[in-house]
Amino acid sequence: MMGDSRPTPSGGATGTLPTTSTELSRLLTAVRRGRVLTVTGRFHEARSLLVRDVARRLASNFCDGAAVVTVSPDGGVRGLVAALGCVPGMPFLPCGTANAASWMAERDMLLVLDGSDRLGPEALTWLRELLAAAPGLRILAAGRHPLAVGQGRVHRL
Repeated sequence: MMGDSRPTPSGGATGTLPTTSTELSRLLTAVRRGRVLTVTGRFHEARSLLVRDVARRLASNFCDGAAVVTVSPDGGVRGLVAALGCVPGMPFLPCGTANAASWMAERDMLLVLDGSDRLGPEALTWLRELLAAAPGLRILAAGRHPLAVGQGRVHRL
């Protein structure tokens, strides 16, 4: 129904999504069509619920699925790569992979960064290089501010 203003259920989480079904539909389309999309807003829980729900809904649209990573407090490249290596069900970073970016360049996937405000300058540079090397990669970030990795769309809550 067009213009439906009821909150969308969070699919197992303990709340409801802070968006209408129409907004959610627009957001899903934006993630499919763009390379980088950041969900911004004041409240972490709302942003987190929304990007995790989008990842769950869109995982089957990507050959390699969706990887949801909670950015560590240090926000460095090492922590980001380590978190990617621990994503359940994802075939990430086989032993002996010296360069995570070169391995990921072959992936068709959605990378979700929850807490993207914590990313440091080196991690942002690494993500820019990763986007340049990996044409099948899409990034969906959740943070108070837009992800600074080039041109990207912003969805404000």
